[in-house]
Amino acid sequence: MSSHLTMSRVVWTGVAVLGALTFATPVFAGECPVGKTKPNAQPMVDYKPVGVTDVTLGTIDLGKQPARIEGRELRFRKLTIEPGGIVPWHSHDDRPALIFVQQGEIVEYASNCVDPIVHKAGDIRPEVHGTSHWWKNLGKETVILYVGDVRKDPNDRHM
Repeated sequence: MSSHLTMSRVVWTGVAVLGALTFATPVFAGECPVGKTKPNAQPMVDYKPVGVTDVTLGTIDLGKQPARIEGRELRFRKLTIEPGGIVPWHSHDDRPALIFVQQGEIVEYASNCVDPIVHKAGDIRPEVHGTSHWWKNLGKETVILYVGDVRKDPNDRHM
């Protein structure tokens, strides 16, 4: 086989792979699957916290920082959810957060996703305006989450 023909195959294979990557819809771990997003997909539930420990590790009064975001606090927490544990229904309409799954696997039931969303160790979940949900540890391992959020009401005890 000539080197020209071999090179042509390599180039066309590379073009095909690049095209597939360019036009493929990415699916990231811990996100609602494509085509499964829908308003009010999951109904609000009234579960109480079960097997959850919520420890605030630190806070910053954002009104005293150069950004001067009065009445807001940056908070960093550790949530430990035992097997069978439940983080009850809550909203992030006024409290954006980033959740890092440090250990275990947990299932999220989001208001805007038809299917439950599985989060595994190493996943990061943004929680923003329009996110209401609850979480359950369906596994046999304790789940550890680290949560950074911007809280308005220091008396807001929602997880």
